[in-house]
Amino acid sequence: MSLLHEPADPAVPRSPLDRAFRPRSVAILGASDDPTRISGRALHYLLRAGFSGGIFPVNNKRDTVQGITAYRNLADVPGTPDVALIALPSRLLAAALRECVAKGVAAAVIYAAGFAETGESGAGLQDELVEIARAGGLRLFGPNCLGLMNSASGFVGTFSSAFDAGTPKGGGVAIASQSGAYGGHLAYLCRERGLDVGYWVSTGNESDVDVATCIDWLARQDEVTVIMAYLEGATDGDRLRAALATARAHRKPVVITKVGKSAAGAVAAASHTASLAGADGVYDAVFAEFGAYRARTTQELVDIAYACDRGVFPRGRRLGIVTVSGGFGVELCDAAERYGLDVAGLPEAARARLRELNPMGSDDNPCDTTANWLNDPSLITKTFQIMYGGGDYDSVIGSFTILPDSPTFGAGIRDAIRAGTEGYLDRPTALCMQARPDVVRAYEEAGFLVFGDSDRAAHALAALARIAESFAASPHEALDPGTPTEANLSGLSEADAQEVLAEVGVPFLPSRLVHDRESADAAAREFAVALAAKIVSPDLAHKTDVGGVELDVTDAAAAFDSITTRVAAARPDARIDGVLLTPMAPSGVELIVGTSTDAVFGPVTMVGLGGVAAELHRDVVLRVGAVTVEAAREMVLGLRSAALLTGHRGAPAADLDALARLISTVSRFAVANRDRVASVELNPVLACPDRTLALDALIITHSQKGTTWISD
Repeated sequence: MSLLHEPADPAVPRSPLDRAFRPRSVAILGASDDPTRISGRALHYLLRAGFSGGIFPVNNKRDTVQGITAYRNLADVPGTPDVALIALPSRLLAAALRECVAKGVAAAVIYAAGFAETGESGAGLQDELVEIARAGGLRLFGPNCLGLMNSASGFVGTFSSAFDAGTPKGGGVAIASQSGAYGGHLAYLCRERGLDVGYWVSTGNESDVDVATCIDWLARQDEVTVIMAYLEGATDGDRLRAALATARAHRKPVVITKVGKSAAGAVAAASHTASLAGADGVYDAVFAEFGAYRARTTQELVDIAYACDRGVFPRGRRLGIVTVSGGFGVELCDAAERYGLDVAGLPEAARARLRELNPMGSDDNPCDTTANWLNDPSLITKTFQIMYGGGDYDSVIGSFTILPDSPTFGAGIRDAIRAGTEGYLDRPTALCMQARPDVVRAYEEAGFLVFGDSDRAAHALAALARIAESFAASPHEALDPGTPTEANLSGLSEADAQEVLAEVGVPFLPSRLVHDRESADAAAREFAVALAAKIVSPDLAHKTDVGGVELDVTDAAAAFDSITTRVAAARPDARIDGVLLTPMAPSGVELIVGTSTDAVFGPVTMVGLGGVAAELHRDVVLRVGAVTVEAAREMVLGLRSAALLTGHRGAPAADLDALARLISTVSRFAVANRDRVASVELNPVLACPDRTLALDALIITHSQKGTTWISD
């Protein structure tokens, strides 16, 4: 048997990951004669699956293992194995890796636990293994992982019980999971759902190969239709973003579960695989940026992967609904609204055709056929043809309850729906139904997505629509953040922060820093308008909390006295630089724009509705890295409250271009100065019809103690 998907030209070089996922030969260090033991299971699986390459068990106490020749050490193995499965205790691993390096093995899989996930001493042992592998050009999976599988070639390099019942037949589904147990659980659920898993990998502690590395490799394989991923955290944000960008470029859907959102969950994730978890909202932003679909439950993860595996995506969000009972139509309408699908009405011409076809049924979307089809199954065929042809829907859900399971009607319903959708196979048709597994399989083989619940069906179609939108969108170009500022950024007051940010293009109102009553009075005469007065101190990030702000000031000298008196009483330890006087701002929508440095992804930019409003409603949008003006505009329009900026109830629309330029400028400043700047906050930013203005500024450096707005 030949390996599938190999380069036609054997002279074409294969990367270490190519050799790991598609090995031509496998060595098993510590292979056991007992197929039930961890050290014997992979060999048992390989033999049972009929692995098409060479299998070389290494056992210094036996001449044969599970019926095939064993070798005393790796050096005695003929040729150079592509991958080594290492089923040895931790004390023997360093020597084993040195043997792999000496032999020229491309990749090693370490099953053993007891490394970085256990604490500092284990981390030291893991670092030693990484150093050996890196120096020798050896790629590592694990430690504390369950290995990997390529079902097409029969390579089952794992001891996971998920494959006790047999090796998958080979299909387009790929699974990459930090947790081997969770990955095995997914493989089991895929088999139950009729999904054929082609590639499966567990990355464990990710001392070298991580989930991102696997996503990048899997996305480049023609045979992969969808990538399912389980992530507890990432240590290299740039690598994860690059992998997701690769998947989108190759039109490979990524459906991912990222755990560790709760405080308890984050601690559990760290102890399990020693991964560093960035703020959960940043992961959401990264997934959204590249079109990866984040599943919140395991069932959702499998549902969406199941829908993606067909490779048929809707052109938009218009949904047609066909039912045999009006109640199910109402339920589906509610689900569609929850997930952002448009249950648009039918044009009058199509409604007239439905009335003529079935006078007792409904003539709009959703369309209830009633029981008339029992006498004439062609009603189902023609109804689907009218919904697709007359309504031009991007997808259709048909709700048929338990009728498909009927020995009397089941096959006829299937054939009638198939005939009605024959000309629209470029769009997904989902069916809500309950039936025996063999009946469900027959409907799936006819080309339909089958769900037992209305909500799950609508959710899956909405996910397909969102993924299709991501595929269709043009990726934003990489943006040069510019050069770092030469200004001293430590201990900046608001006035200092405004000066630094104004130099890079952030627009502020004119202001004057005053130090006494006389200079305050002189500044007020110069402005000759009502003023905002704010205390200026590097020790006071929140001025209103200490009485440090007055608005609509007409007597600047009196305001200077009252503000400095209140602040001195509230915070006698605070350093006072003076009072900042600024003309009162024009009317507009108050926003918050800021950046913070995430431990995994680096500088992250945020835009949200107002300071207090953002905290109450969490209506914020995040984006990693330097943000283009176009991407910044998308961030603004992604706010739930975006209507306030686009002319809500007749109010003038804000200048979105000016707002987007401000967001982009702040993001570029943060990235250019990432080694010094921990966070930037402009709060509020005023979005006006003719301009955008920042009214307050705060810059915190890494050396300063402070909290950021990105948190779980």
